[in-house]
Amino acid sequence: MKSIDQPSKAVRRQQQIRREITAEAARILATEGQRNYHAAKKKAAQRIGVSDRVALPSNIEVKDALQSYLLLYGGAAHLENLDRLRASAATVMQALEEFRPRLVGPVLDGTADPHSRISLHVFCDSPDQLVLYFLEKSITFKQEQRKIRWFDGSYRTMPLIVFDFEDTVMVELMVFDAVNLRQAPPSPVDGKPQPRANLAEVECLLSGPPSPVDEL
Repeated sequence: MKSIDQPSKAVRRQQQIRREITAEAARILATEGQRNYHAAKKKAAQRIGVSDRVALPSNIEVKDALQSYLLLYGGAAHLENLDRLRASAATVMQALEEFRPRLVGPVLDGTADPHSRISLHVFCDSPDQLVLYFLEKSITFKQEQRKIRWFDGSYRTMPLIVFDFEDTVMVELMVFDAVNLRQAPPSPVDGKPQPRANLAEVECLLSGPPSPVDEL
């Protein structure tokens, strides 16, 4: 007699499809330069041959699978790249200390690949302060924008300063008002307050302390 707790064949098949979508979405994020979790899940469902209207895995499931994929297939090279990116982030954060930078995103959570940007939140009374800083340092940069979910569930378009650090990695600075230092916006992955790390916390992630520099 079949146990009443045993899932039906249809349920088992749905669980299997969910696992397959999770694994393929993680592979897409790791190897194809895709950064959007929802887009990766939809693309994975199409490749597997199922409708994207089925119950897709959560972003957290995909993120966990992505971390496992990178460790399994990236191995030492992935860890070395992650350490390099975090060391570069620490160097930039030292130089931008007056803007109270916080590391966020893939370089912080360990899902960065060799093409990932270093993402920092910085804080000042006006984006013009940061622009003036780069102009005074004669650092080439470009200005972009990104729409993010805000604390109250609405969406806001945030200014970005993007520059090439030492011809090895792109750095993006999302500029917040100084009052927003105390509360991080929702994470695009799970909707919870986005994890942010200050310089001391980033240095703790490194195998050794970053080389001191005075400025970019």
